[in-house]
Amino acid sequence: MPSPDPYVAIDAQPDPSLFARLLELRGAQPHQRRLRRAFLAFAGVPAGARVLDVGCGTGVVTRELAHRAGARGRVVGVDPSRAFVSEARARSRAAGLEAVCRFRAGRGDALPFRDRAFDVVVAVTVLLHVTDSDRVLAEMCRVVRPGGRVAVLDQDFGTLVLDLPDRALTRRILDGHADRYYADPWSGRSLARRLRAAGLAAVRGRVFPVVEPRYDDYVRSMLERRVALAARWRLVTRAAGRRWLASVEAAAERGDFYMSLNYYAAVGTRR
Repeated sequence: MPSPDPYVAIDAQPDPSLFARLLELRGAQPHQRRLRRAFLAFAGVPAGARVLDVGCGTGVVTRELAHRAGARGRVVGVDPSRAFVSEARARSRAAGLEAVCRFRAGRGDALPFRDRAFDVVVAVTVLLHVTDSDRVLAEMCRVVRPGGRVAVLDQDFGTLVLDLPDRALTRRILDGHADRYYADPWSGRSLARRLRAAGLAAVRGRVFPVVEPRYDDYVRSMLERRVALAARWRLVTRAAGRRWLASVEAAAERGDFYMSLNYYAAVGTRR
């Protein structure tokens, strides 16, 4: 059975631009901007660095990396989706970052770069989508120089919290979606251990709790997609799904909407 996760094969979707818009919509959220800044500070991206962004999508993180690396730096984004790479190039040009940013199509488990080519290699919210993520980590380690850093950030959907009255229905929708949709929905909590297993030294981990008190367009689309899939998988009836979404809307109208999700980061140094 093909994966229900569209990010596994964006170019095979009927409208890849829809997912490009969703990535940019998520990236524009204030808490996501804070998260990126905090993660890249934790990763340690110095000015003038050669940086690789694995699974770059539309280049949200790549553009942030370009600001950190500066005019003397070189930032490369790689993604298996040609539609995303095209979008990333256009947005980089629009931001005036084409002198620092480069993008190319390529798979994370077979990175199209020579050994030891980069000072820092990052992957942000990528590994949970990938079946053979250990191979992606091995490739990230291969292309970073000795003394360089590998840094990863992933959500952990075992920590997705919504404050709603029907707890059993909420668990069926959220946990059922996580278990069926992602290659590894609990990826975040395993990152530090996996970087050590990949042979990296001085591995450090950190958690970034993200609290979303606003029921904005991105969050609405995220929850609507979960309900639609839960109904398709017969985890809930369509009527129950509509009732659940109505309870979310009601909480938002009262000013009581609350959602949180933990992001976990790990960084290590190649020996």
